[in-house]
Amino acid sequence: MCGIAGVRRFDGRAVDPELLAEMAKRLHHRGPDDSGIWAQGPVGFAHTRLSIIDLAGSPQPMVGASGHTHIAFNGEILNYRQLREQLAYPFRTNGDTEVLLALYEQHGTAGISKPRGQFAYALHDSTTGETHLVRDRLGILPLYYYSDGDVFAFASEIKALLPVIGSPEVDAESLHDYLAHRSVPAPYTLLRGVRKVPQGHHLVVRPDGSIAISAYWELPREPEIQSVTPQEAVRLVDEALTASVRDALVADVPVGAYLSGGVDSSLITALVAKERDGALLHTFSAGFGDERVDELPWARKVASLVGSEHHDVIVTADDFRDSWAKLSWHRDAPLSEPADVAVFRLAELARRDVKVVLSGEGSDELFGGYPKYRFALPTRWGGVLPSSLLRKAEKMLPASKARLGIAMRAMAEPGYAERMRGWFAPFTVAERAALLAGPATRSVLDPYVNGGGDPLRRMLYADSHTWLADNLLERGDRMSMAASLELRPPFLDHRVAELAFRLPSDVKVRRGVTKWVVKEVARQHLPADVVDRPKSGFKVPLDAWFRDGLRDMAFDLLTGPSSFVGSVFDGPAVRALLDDHSSGTRNEQPRLWTLLSLEVWHRELARQ
Repeated sequence: MCGIAGVRRFDGRAVDPELLAEMAKRLHHRGPDDSGIWAQGPVGFAHTRLSIIDLAGSPQPMVGASGHTHIAFNGEILNYRQLREQLAYPFRTNGDTEVLLALYEQHGTAGISKPRGQFAYALHDSTTGETHLVRDRLGILPLYYYSDGDVFAFASEIKALLPVIGSPEVDAESLHDYLAHRSVPAPYTLLRGVRKVPQGHHLVVRPDGSIAISAYWELPREPEIQSVTPQEAVRLVDEALTASVRDALVADVPVGAYLSGGVDSSLITALVAKERDGALLHTFSAGFGDERVDELPWARKVASLVGSEHHDVIVTADDFRDSWAKLSWHRDAPLSEPADVAVFRLAELARRDVKVVLSGEGSDELFGGYPKYRFALPTRWGGVLPSSLLRKAEKMLPASKARLGIAMRAMAEPGYAERMRGWFAPFTVAERAALLAGPATRSVLDPYVNGGGDPLRRMLYADSHTWLADNLLERGDRMSMAASLELRPPFLDHRVAELAFRLPSDVKVRRGVTKWVVKEVARQHLPADVVDRPKSGFKVPLDAWFRDGLRDMAFDLLTGPSSFVGSVFDGPAVRALLDDHSSGTRNEQPRLWTLLSLEVWHRELARQ
């Protein structure tokens, strides 16, 4: 992967190459192998390159054969070889970047739908005066922009926009969204005026400065369910995932795999090993020195079964304390999950041996892997018990019943959309209003409303647009790019995603078994004990760490005189969270993490 940035002016001034260079400097970690700048009057692009395909060629920004098009591209077009064969174009390189130029010059914007893979790119056409921004279908790679009428700027990461913006300001409306998601759903961000290009969208900047944005691909809102038997569903998923893994191995550098020991990463690793047919394969996992959550023994078992050269790393409370601020800078947002730090340490480990890793990301949101999906129907028809009774009962639960508390908090939320959101929301609607002295004035509930079909399908549709795109994929991109490592999730090939949304819900959650169809595919490649063991996930034992090694830091950050959280949120409510967790009477780790991450991020923002 790479870093891209650019500026387009509408005030009659030319783009300053030094400004482009400063933007590129902030993206060096995304592309340490090479960098380049192109500027022509009011338009300019910058690029930093992590060389994966056509290592010696394909410098960027790149000009098209016509001389009228220029591109800055981040990502991998996994079907680029097939596309090259279909295009009558005078190729000068052997890479995938030039394929995007060829598609545009021969097919115009209609060519956007032809590439497969993960990508975010900007293309300027001097004949039409239009600048095009395109983001891949599932939102694997990031793309941000800023516009104030005089200037339009874009970049792979928000930090590269700051030389254009100047002094950034927190978007107060987005604080409500953050407290509900631990991230901010597209198109918004935590910074005023900075927006995301949503997944699967195409943005056009016209010569007069106007902006148009539209979807060129999206998951179907209404169900178009394919009539298949459970056995046929297993075969279809196996075939689609195998094809996706084969495509994801396209590279001119070593490719490895993350191997947590869970079903998804174990299945991907087994398929990679099969495709590699005995060739050296490096696998990587992380542990926490806590037997309650560690999956290292399972990862080592799968590595032994597939014959990979396995590597692992232990993540400690000191890793969190020492790297939290640095990784908040990389994330350009609060670390949404405690596992962010562990993912970075894993990426650091992997980068010693490979430049690309495959992961199991996306399986849960497409095929129904989380425990909450068993309760999709009750979530739809919630309200049997009074919300006030549920909230009161949840407050009385001991710390050991945190999972039950999550369910009770979600089911007590007002309305179906908020109940769906409530399963992953650290703070309820009422808690958010109390912390911020009033209710939200803007809604980001569209993904929870737009999806049709049965309750499970609607929940998966919402999570694919919010939890996956704005949390997990942002985390995966930033933490891997912080180590200059490319991450590829084969489950998020759009053909796999489209298949997942065509399959009936009863092959996803079947007889109480979550992600049933994926597990049945895995059963054809892995032993039963690996497939059938309880889901653990990439958990970090922060509940214990916040009562021990990180306790004092938490109190200092959230209650100190310079605290952003202390100045913006209700102080007594924040102090109560700290006291309740520290005493052991409640497990407030999700809420403390959310507030602490916001505080650490804001302190890093103030230094820039």
